[in-house]
Amino acid sequence: MVDGIRRRTFLGTGLALGIAGSFGPVPLAASRLGKAARPGRSDFEFEEATIADLQQRMKSGEQTARSLAEAYLTRIEELDRDGPALRALLETNPDALAVADELDAERRAGSIQGPLHGIPVLLKDNIETADRMETTAGSLALLGATPARDAFVSGRLREAGAVVLGKTNLSEWANFRSTASSSGWSARGGQARNPYALDRTPCGSSSGSGTAVAANLCAVAVGTETDGSVVCPASANSVVGIKPTLGLVSRSGIVPLSHSQDTAGPMARTVADAAILLGAMAGADPADPATAGKGGRPQDYTSFLDPHGLEGARIGIPRERFFGYSEESDRIAEAAIEALREAGAVLVDPAELPHAGEYDDSEYEVLLYDFKADLNAYLAGRPGAPVGSLSALIRFNEERRAEEMPFFGQEIFVQAEEKGPLTETAYLEALEKNHRLSRAEGIDKVMDEHRLDALFAPTTSPPWTIDLVNGDHGLGGCSTPAAVAGYPHVTVPAGYAFGLPVGVSFFGRAWSEPVLIRLAYAFEQTLEARRPPRFSTTAELEAP
Repeated sequence: MVDGIRRRTFLGTGLALGIAGSFGPVPLAASRLGKAARPGRSDFEFEEATIADLQQRMKSGEQTARSLAEAYLTRIEELDRDGPALRALLETNPDALAVADELDAERRAGSIQGPLHGIPVLLKDNIETADRMETTAGSLALLGATPARDAFVSGRLREAGAVVLGKTNLSEWANFRSTASSSGWSARGGQARNPYALDRTPCGSSSGSGTAVAANLCAVAVGTETDGSVVCPASANSVVGIKPTLGLVSRSGIVPLSHSQDTAGPMARTVADAAILLGAMAGADPADPATAGKGGRPQDYTSFLDPHGLEGARIGIPRERFFGYSEESDRIAEAAIEALREAGAVLVDPAELPHAGEYDDSEYEVLLYDFKADLNAYLAGRPGAPVGSLSALIRFNEERRAEEMPFFGQEIFVQAEEKGPLTETAYLEALEKNHRLSRAEGIDKVMDEHRLDALFAPTTSPPWTIDLVNGDHGLGGCSTPAAVAGYPHVTVPAGYAFGLPVGVSFFGRAWSEPVLIRLAYAFEQTLEARRPPRFSTTAELEAP
């Protein structure tokens, strides 16, 4: 999630045949059936179905919330626990069908909560649910400690009528444990896979959410991002991801990494569905002061879905830092730029982003301090947690090394534990540098100079091969400026290289979600790039 030498800390990988997890060893016979082992599962009635499609079926009486939940749970059994064994989920909700029945009763009584009423949703396993499911951040250290209440996001989705189907796998502790980590791996779930090529990374840390949406295991899912953890798995799995402005969505009840950068965000197959989910997630929460201002106001983001939204839009292309690391990403991005031009956008090319790359080290410094302080506070307030502090977590991992650290260690944990309080000068100076260079002297500056509506770049490289020995080896990406600034970032599918997905990104000023959604939706409608996965065993190794 961070450019340069720190990038492997956040961006992740995905699989090794035969790795054991909570669903047992990967069935090798199924995983070696050849290219397109289960060719698209075209018999699944709701493949690529949108929220609007599902609502229409429930409105007509053709389907119910229960029948939808049953169908998606069967899909999960066939593809996630059997067949290609995607390992996108850690568990399903034992109460999902009962919840669906209640929602069906409400519909029959004429009470519909909104567009998410009866819609199957998955949550990343660092988002608390006060039910019979676990919330563990993928770690064995939090098993059995049921949260006292739903996270604000979970509660908002339940109030909106969503059926929470289960919890998704993730890069354990949001991929902030080791610089040699493999994204999508957790001690609870093993290694998540990319449904486009099973030997390729689903990226991280919201790997399970990205894979699940791409493989049609749910209608939509929720991920979280500190730097790259929504937009990278969205790009790697050919789905839409929105990393909101810091404070638009509450973080209360979410296992923290950094209060300076953390946010939850929607992941969906279409911009429209992501906009619906974002509207349901947003809202002011007294438990998260960051939501007290402008960002805490719920909004209907579907009102910005304009197919002509690119006409006259001024879009800047910051080439120096965010192009050139991947020939395939560049090829797809250049085609996307031409599509923007043909759709009526005014391109400022180049529009370089000042100071990009100059705050990588200070970002890491802030995250180390934040992680220790935030995790200690969180664990101290988690009822019945087997570990009550970062130091106790480090000891737990050492004692359970065979299960928790079979492939990579916890050197980032150790570095964070060595940090002092958030009052230290080193922390305050690094945080001030990050905000100044990424905001007023960075994104805001280039957008002011060129009167831009957004900046545009390839999101990251095509997904790389999973390597549990050496860890992640992503080539580059554009997530860091918006992440450090706390500004919004939207990624949209743009094309494929050897069958591997590549997304493109729109990012810009604080609270500019309406603008970015308008641009992303118009781009999506222009290009219509997404295609469902074929569950191939490897990349399509012929010329694209």
